Amino acid sequence: MDELYDRIAISFDAQGLMRTLGARLLHVASGEVHIELPFSMHLSQQHGYLHAGATTSVLDSACGYAALTKAQRGLEVVTAEFKVNLMRPALGERFLAIGRVQNAGKLLSVCTGEIRAFGDGDTYKVIALMQATMVTVPK
Repeated sequence: MDELYDRIAISFDAQGLMRTLGARLLHVASGEVHIELPFSMHLSQQHGYLHAGATTSVLDSACGYAALTKAQRGLEVVTAEFKVNLMRPALGERFLAIGRVQNAGKLLSVCTGEIRAFGDGDTYKVIALMQATMVTVPK
């Protein structure tokens, strides 16, 4: 594994919420991170859809880790703010959150994210979009 993946994976593995949700780090590249979340009734809301809290949590993490790939070694990132558009019901067997850095500054990084819902195959629907600002902080 490469150094960038290892850096993100160590931090990801330390997140109790991602472990509780059953999320898994799938892809790490400079400025982009993918996190997979399998559907579970434990994460559903009253209509049987994936709960917006779970959707938002994995999107926030994907955006945050995308920003961390651009931060200098020895620094961390935290979320300053985000906006989420929930565009359709979160129905699927699994979900893929993709976070991308749009602009990485010394202190602030602006990221966008999307979460895709997959059924049985490889076709998907984008169910939510996020815009987030991450702040670089000392470790």
